[in-house]
Amino acid sequence: MKYQALEKYLARLNGPDGSGGQESKVWLDAEGRAQGKYFNTTLTSAFQPIRVFGSAGTPDATVVAHEGFARSYSEDDSGLHLWRLLDQAASDDESVELDRLCRMLHSINFYRQVDHDVSLHLSVHARLLAAVDSNHGIAFRRILNLLELPHDKIVLQMPVVTQNQGWLLNYVLDNYRRNGFRLGISAADARDALALLEKVKPDMIKVDARELTDEEGTEKLLRQAAAHGIRVVFKRVENPAVFARLQDFGGKLGTPVYAQGYLWDTPKSILALPLPDAESKVA
Repeated sequence: MKYQALEKYLARLNGPDGSGGQESKVWLDAEGRAQGKYFNTTLTSAFQPIRVFGSAGTPDATVVAHEGFARSYSEDDSGLHLWRLLDQAASDDESVELDRLCRMLHSINFYRQVDHDVSLHLSVHARLLAAVDSNHGIAFRRILNLLELPHDKIVLQMPVVTQNQGWLLNYVLDNYRRNGFRLGISAADARDALALLEKVKPDMIKVDARELTDEEGTEKLLRQAAAHGIRVVFKRVENPAVFARLQDFGGKLGTPVYAQGYLWDTPKSILALPLPDAESKVA
């Protein structure tokens, strides 16, 4: 590990009492995973990789990023998905507190493992867009600065927003940009993605692979994104037929395909590696 401030922080968490101090809300388990407490729930991180599959029959399945998810703690990574806790938080202040705890856990659990050039994707819950009443991203930036962790490897992923929320999305994105973060946006389908691409110009745009019913719109999205240096990631790739369609787009346009899904990976606490050649050539 090359992050000395993080190493020192983890050493304190891994001290004789494993508490990191009486005020700490974060501690380590026997495997070195950072955990945190939200009311009566113990949280930790699980990561699902985003892979790139080369065009023209050269699918190397290289891992280019990992998306962090909050999970209830389990020794075998079978914990429950806890994103809905934000929906059920009693107040905006509690939702902000939970979000900051999750971002801290994901950052610790990611950077304590990473040894190659990959990014960390962190979703921003829709409730947080309106709950934070000041400079979005500044509190998270301060945590990263204290641990001396690079913020430019982190992509903050915005949720799908409605047309009348556009002003709020732009306000939040502007704050995140000023704090040095890379930005991702979510789109319901290819047409929505095209509109957002032209309006927002993010670093990354994520589209549900199950909603690719518009072939013309998908091809236009991939062409325009490539022209602007914007990465399109197809999420929820869960069966070979969906992946075959993505490969068809990549082959036709001569572009790599960035994809994420249960076809290859379930979220795990340990960062995933490239697939063996035999597994990467799923069709």
